[in-house]
Amino acid sequence: MSETTTYCFSRLKGRERNWQPLAEHVASATLPPLQARGVGRWGAWCGLFGIGSNEIVLMTSAGRELDHVTALNARLAEAPCAIVEQHLLAPTVRPTDARPVTRPGLYVFRFFDVRNADVGEIAKLSLEAWTTFETANAYRAEPQGLFSQADRRAARGVMLLCTWYDGLESWQSSRAPPAEAAENFRRRHQLTFGTIAYATNLIPAP
Repeated sequence: MSETTTYCFSRLKGRERNWQPLAEHVASATLPPLQARGVGRWGAWCGLFGIGSNEIVLMTSAGRELDHVTALNARLAEAPCAIVEQHLLAPTVRPTDARPVTRPGLYVFRFFDVRNADVGEIAKLSLEAWTTFETANAYRAEPQGLFSQADRRAARGVMLLCTWYDGLESWQSSRAPPAEAAENFRRRHQLTFGTIAYATNLIPAP
């Protein structure tokens, strides 16, 4: 993966009761014009819990030479939605390329409040933990991405972890990971100030 790749997490709220009209507009009218400018769809998700019934999560990728958020938001300004939350992000240990996620299932987005100076250590602890976390027999889970803020000049910031599960049962079972992973997660917890999580389902690309 190029070191210049950036990602944008956008939580969007539509004007209708449900998320489908917004997702269709984003797929058909918002994203296609951006593709020629180097903006790709990493994934789009509807809420399971923590996300409104008329909201979606959209993650896009682009090269840093492009003003990613400006280009995206210029198109979103024409969409029937409001931006509830948005973060420009840089990948750490995952993803290793910008190929879109395609596997059906449950995706949990977890934001961590961190010191930006600790981003490298948090990424290292996470990668080490995943060697046993994602090979456990009690559940099926695979971290898809661990991101920091693209601009880390401030003392405090956020990190975003996106993890795939085959369902809620696996998510619940993964709360008791193998001992090796649990120890790394404990050490990671000590480096964070708080978390918030959104549970979502992947919206298939058209």
